[in-house]
Amino acid sequence: MFSLNILIVEDDSVSALLLQRALEKNNHHILGVADSGEKALDLLEESHADIVMMDINLAGELDGITTTEIINEKFDIPVVYLSASSDAETLNKVVGTNPSAYVIKPFNIRELNMVIELAIFKDRKEKELQKLNNQLEEKVRIRTAELYEANKELTKALEKEREINELKSRIVLNVSHGFKTPLTSILSSAQLLQMYAEKDHPFKQKIAKHAMKIENSVRALNNLLTSVLFFGKADANKMEYKPKKMFVGAFVKELMDTVKAGIENEVTIKTDFGALPKTITSDSEILYQTFENLLSNAVKYSKDGGEVHFSLDYQDGILIGKVVDFGIGIPESEQSQLFDRFFRAKNVGIVEGSGLGLSIVKKCLEVLNGEITFDSKIKKGTTFEVRIPVK
Repeated sequence: MFSLNILIVEDDSVSALLLQRALEKNNHHILGVADSGEKALDLLEESHADIVMMDINLAGELDGITTTEIINEKFDIPVVYLSASSDAETLNKVVGTNPSAYVIKPFNIRELNMVIELAIFKDRKEKELQKLNNQLEEKVRIRTAELYEANKELTKALEKEREINELKSRIVLNVSHGFKTPLTSILSSAQLLQMYAEKDHPFKQKIAKHAMKIENSVRALNNLLTSVLFFGKADANKMEYKPKKMFVGAFVKELMDTVKAGIENEVTIKTDFGALPKTITSDSEILYQTFENLLSNAVKYSKDGGEVHFSLDYQDGILIGKVVDFGIGIPESEQSQLFDRFFRAKNVGIVEGSGLGLSIVKKCLEVLNGEITFDSKIKKGTTFEVRIPVK
């Protein structure tokens, strides 16, 4: 048993003396004996005590319970109550002061020593726990402050990024629109040159050949700018779904005329249109972007002189489109990247492209609330199927 500095607070001198001898027999140092709460507080002001043995029923203005409340608040020293009573009323009085232990008179020395040891152990563990809790609270406070500052910086960074993205989108849109006008003029001039070359001219064939090159290059560049403009609107959150009634026949004819005009490898498109309604309600521009990109890709990656199959059907408010080619196919290891912007598979070779077509299709279907599936095998071709809700 370790030696402790103990203050005895007991107004019965005989009980105090017996307690003092019992404690000294176990090598404890008695700091003093106080017969009132006031004297006990004075002694604690003068000297440090490890533990206080407190009689509950003290004479004077301060009883044992009140004195203990003051000790808890001012000195934070463990208190062991001494009482000849163990009735429920007494226990209810002392429980609110959180005593370290409670000893019933008369007591034996062994029991007293055990109570004191437990009281000291309890007090130390509570103080250790409180210290750890304080450290944890301090760490939480510091971490919270750090997170707050980090969040402020992140908010600033996100705001800056948003401003940069808005600026980038405006630049892209303005520059792209700026290119559209001169490209239209170049295309018109190339078409005029072809018309002039139809007349008798010594360089008729050469003029027609180069005019066609100019026209094809302009169309390719125009398609690229259209794609850039598309994503410029998408990134600026300016893509809106604008449904309106459209004639399916006219839509399909315009789509096929555009795709066929861009064919350079003599690919044939075979169509199969099921029981399509005369009119549907959807966003014709976004719908057009979807099928034009799918068909153009299918033609582009088909073998020269090959075939592309295009079918459209309508079932229960769903427009179902299927595009099948028998071209180069998509490597299985790269299929997960298929709809990423600027992605081009390693097997495309010298076939020109921007890698934006399928990412445009994916974005269009998100706006149309549609879905797309595909199946592809190397050197056997690719099948895309889209399902788009329409009215």
